[in-house]
Amino acid sequence: MPITVLLADDQQLVRAGFRSLLRRARDIEVIGEAGTGDEAVRTARTLLPDVILMDIRMPGMDGITASERILAENPATRIIILTTFETDEYVFAALAAGASGFLTKEIDPDGLRAAVRVVAAGDALLSPSVTRRVVGQFTNRPVRSAQPDRLAVLTEREREVVKLVASGLSNDDIAARLVISPLTAKTHITRAITKLGVRDRVQLVIVAYEDGLV
Repeated sequence: MPITVLLADDQQLVRAGFRSLLRRARDIEVIGEAGTGDEAVRTARTLLPDVILMDIRMPGMDGITASERILAENPATRIIILTTFETDEYVFAALAAGASGFLTKEIDPDGLRAAVRVVAAGDALLSPSVTRRVVGQFTNRPVRSAQPDRLAVLTEREREVVKLVASGLSNDDIAARLVISPLTAKTHITRAITKLGVRDRVQLVIVAYEDGLV
């Protein structure tokens, strides 16, 4: 079955462009569109898409609030935030709300289709360069964790790997830094995600930030 996608953006031309690009993939089907956050919530409730491409800034309910409501009703939905990153101060809040990653609207066609496949498969879309920028925006904020000992469940090597993930390193970079294989690096990340009870790599970065590991 194809991956079903809902497009949520207040600009019709943007939605039309993404629809056209995604239509070229046989394994992806755009099943609906929404021009506001409220409409996105209603449409997601009816259509239950696998993936939602969600703009942050829309009339009425914004994309962050819409994402929170959609995921509260259907946690299996994967949400990719659409943003013009350099000017969007809400990216971290969107990820904290449960989004699986984010894209700039200037992404190339192959990148867009690949992103949909990545999050539909249960992984997170968080490139090393974007990770560094997200963490960089928030490292001066106070640590906010209500569970300061959450990371105690991790081994020393897992903590080391999580810190490198949160610093913006890819699996290959982590493997090279620690002199291990990329598969071993991925295994450590997967185990950390399981132990901490988070959804994916994005949430792992957030925990690392909130608990002061970064």
